[in-house]
Amino acid sequence: MNRLFDYLYILATIGFTVYGQLILKWRIAQFGQLPADFSEKIRFLFGLLLDPAIFSGFVAAFLASLAWMAAMTKFELSHAYPFMSLNFVVVLMLSGWLLSEPITAQKAIGVGLIVLGTIVAARG
Repeated sequence: MNRLFDYLYILATIGFTVYGQLILKWRIAQFGQLPADFSEKIRFLFGLLLDPAIFSGFVAAFLASLAWMAAMTKFELSHAYPFMSLNFVVVLMLSGWLLSEPITAQKAIGVGLIVLGTIVAARG
């Protein structure tokens, strides 16, 4: 049971990372394209930092880092790191569902290969 609890650190890392990626994409898409002018780019990017949802994405990245540090106290890096590839799987599925991004056959096959590779690496 205790070892299963240790995997929650990896799961938290994945969860916070995925949340951060999705929230950033969702909110940034609402702000529009990056301006061409350099000074406008800087103003645009700093304006994004003031958005509470975008800021929450940065907080999620920080929390993911803390969870990952905790995971590193429980697992060898070579065992834990392959699980990070599951970020690709979850982001692909949720970006299709929540952001209406296309999920092509190539993306699905690629993610399937990632899952297969994760299983092989985690058992090794």
